[in-house]
Amino acid sequence: MAKKEKRSRTTVLTPDKIISVMSNAGRPLYQHEIAREIDIDRKNKGLLRLMLDDLVDEGKIVHIKGDRFGVAQLMHLVTGKISIHPDGFGFLEPEVEEGKKKEEDIFIPPKALKGAMHKDRVVVRVEKSRGKRQEGSVIRILERTIERLVGTFHIHKSYSYVVPEDERLAFDVFIPQGFTLDAKHGDAVWAEITEYPEESRNPEGRIVEVLGDPLDLGVQTQIVIRKHDLSHQFSAATMDELEKFPDEISEDDITNRTDLRNLAFVTIDGENARDFDDAVYVKKTRNGYILFVSIADVSHYVVRDNPIDKDALIRSTSVYFPNAVVPMLPEKLSNNLCSLVPNKDRLTMTAEIWYDKEANIRKTRFYSSVIKSKKRFTYNEVFKLMQKKTSRGLEGDDKIFFRNVKDMEELSDLIGIKRTQRGSIDFDLPEPEIIIGLSGNMEDIIKRERNKAHKLIEEFMIAANEAVATFLSLKEIPTLYRVHDTPDTQKVLDFIRFAQTLGFNVKIEDEVTPAWCQQVLKMVVNLPQEYIINSILLRSMQQAVYSPDNIGHFGLASSFYLHFTSPIRRYPDLVTHRVLRGFIETKKKVYQHEELKKIGENTSSLERKAMEAEREMVERLKVRFMEDKVGAEFDGVISGVASFGFFVELKDVFVEGAVRLVDLADDYYVYDVENYRLFGQNTKKIFQIGMPVRVRLKGVNIKRRHVNFEVVAEK
Repeated sequence: MAKKEKRSRTTVLTPDKIISVMSNAGRPLYQHEIAREIDIDRKNKGLLRLMLDDLVDEGKIVHIKGDRFGVAQLMHLVTGKISIHPDGFGFLEPEVEEGKKKEEDIFIPPKALKGAMHKDRVVVRVEKSRGKRQEGSVIRILERTIERLVGTFHIHKSYSYVVPEDERLAFDVFIPQGFTLDAKHGDAVWAEITEYPEESRNPEGRIVEVLGDPLDLGVQTQIVIRKHDLSHQFSAATMDELEKFPDEISEDDITNRTDLRNLAFVTIDGENARDFDDAVYVKKTRNGYILFVSIADVSHYVVRDNPIDKDALIRSTSVYFPNAVVPMLPEKLSNNLCSLVPNKDRLTMTAEIWYDKEANIRKTRFYSSVIKSKKRFTYNEVFKLMQKKTSRGLEGDDKIFFRNVKDMEELSDLIGIKRTQRGSIDFDLPEPEIIIGLSGNMEDIIKRERNKAHKLIEEFMIAANEAVATFLSLKEIPTLYRVHDTPDTQKVLDFIRFAQTLGFNVKIEDEVTPAWCQQVLKMVVNLPQEYIINSILLRSMQQAVYSPDNIGHFGLASSFYLHFTSPIRRYPDLVTHRVLRGFIETKKKVYQHEELKKIGENTSSLERKAMEAEREMVERLKVRFMEDKVGAEFDGVISGVASFGFFVELKDVFVEGAVRLVDLADDYYVYDVENYRLFGQNTKKIFQIGMPVRVRLKGVNIKRRHVNFEVVAEK
């Protein structure tokens, strides 16, 4: 009987049990000691080893010299990903266990990296603390994250190597003969690491792709695409799938769809837009308005889990560069079958919203449809019609569509008033537009034009997104919401303190609301500090994400919001279309909550990656634009202050650069953290966020994408 009980006891083998036994031992243990303490039989020894290996991979225990295992926490060991600074040191971002608070990053000196590379997953021993900051050294590399990198190819007398483009990769990659793909000296290349280094050696690799001359703008785009690991080639299976699609819409496609081809739908987009996924029409009635928002029915073509869908999910979003685009969908769909071009039958999903005369919603309808857009308008063309009071003097399409545009303008204004009244926040931050000439060279950086026609489309798209979100929520159909959480309290308090240093009487009562943010922005309209207040308040906001758990959208002051209007370029919109169509046609759920959660996490992450890539490309072009302007003077505003100097955002050229303390030669300056400023000890001169300043371009570092200014001496 006793033997039976013992056999029963030995079957209980879990990771928690292993860690408990090891913790109680008070010292690192050999595998056989762990087996003895847990009292397991021979048949479970293999399972024990697998569990130990898994715990090592997770960073919970550490395999140390002498084939012993220790509990990471008891050995002051921390697992996480390491981020390397271009100057050679690093920081470990500790992994966070569910339900536990995130730990502070751990500083890793250059000598303590022990061969670890940027983004590697490592185990670090915490060795000392300096105030709040802990310092440690790498004791084990668990996972090499970077397998491929982009860089510049160099040919030496007897060997070749690649210098990584990313300065956080502080090593060269040796390329043996026969693995160079005939790259020329100075070419930008895409390289694969085939052998990782010991502590004092460089890695070895091979050239996977020769990109070309790094001075070429097209090559610069290819560098950014690969550096951010953007999926940019469609699979062979996707290309085969495309062959099944016709070039035009057939009568069978139109069956069982609401025919809206007689309505005067128009698309309104930018001058250089190539894909048109939304068309609008407003019908004015005796009792108010009916808004029709028809969106390209991508879900008709892209079926769940087919090759095109898998490629689209891997991308999750189109990525837009000044001189190129990495599309989410192949061109046959994005620029043809799903693009709502004029005078072509196109399949759509329509949101039909009925308003009274004050723009209160009275009824909504959603259905699959077919439309024929009557006109492709640009924002500027619509804006010109908006400025006209009558159609007198207009000719052609302008005369035909004048009344339609006026009806749209009326409804858009009323919807906008409603949205403002509920507290929706509108940040007015200028965006740069890179002007690329016919020859492919960069010609200028200007402020992106934003007029009332942009606002008209924004209002209609927000209205459609909210209407679909409300409908699906009330029907309790699982879907993917676009959620925006309330701001972090400490960040808001920091913003208030900052605004008060600029002389604004900003206060907060019980809680942060969208209406409060709106009032703050109203305080600075048309003031010199408007840009900086908008910018800093925006930085205090949370980042919007995709989630099946609806917590509302703080920025829009909206209880129900999702993305429905851009399925050509955003995967969550495609999910919404499938969910909506599924309910309309079958009353069934298309996705389960856990599926949506994974899709939401994936698409949110890839959206951030795309934004980082787009931002980097613009930064690269800005630096090149400034390269030949050394010595020129500019007016700007101080956009940030740090211990090493301050940042200046130029007014006429949308470029930001730094004025370093070493270039402030008229005094010794002290960094006043509390008041976001630098203070001259002798001159009492102040450089503070939001302050206008005139600067001279001192130099440009193309490789690091740094623009350095110096302050022009005051007269």
